[in-house]
Amino acid sequence: QVHLAESGGGLVQPGGSLRLSCEASGLTLDSYVIGWFRQAPGKAREGVSCISSNGGNTYYASSVKGRFTISRDNAKNMVYLQMDSLKPEETAVYYCAAEGGLYSVCMLLPMEYDYWGQGTQVAVSA
Repeated sequence: QVHLAESGGGLVQPGGSLRLSCEASGLTLDSYVIGWFRQAPGKAREGVSCISSNGGNTYYASSVKGRFTISRDNAKNMVYLQMDSLKPEETAVYYCAAEGGLYSVCMLLPMEYDYWGQGTQVAVSA
């Protein structure tokens, strides 16, 4: 049974940093693209970043480019999202998701992802 578990969320001041982790079980992580999405109250889910199966390519939403960094350790079945210079409007529940396939690129299309975690809350506030 596939299971994705996010961790690392919490309360941080504007300008601060958090590192989110996504632990995968029940699958061979190097056969999956991993994406990070977020959903704020009353808003649609939006893509944040994704990483190709082998980690060779990444993609970032324009709003986070230069501040967020996605990485993966397939040997540990882990994917990370380092978030720096956080803004209050980035308060949301953050989800990791897995798309099956050996893809050298990735896209932030929620309907393409097969498995989702339960999410971790990130709150950016003074």
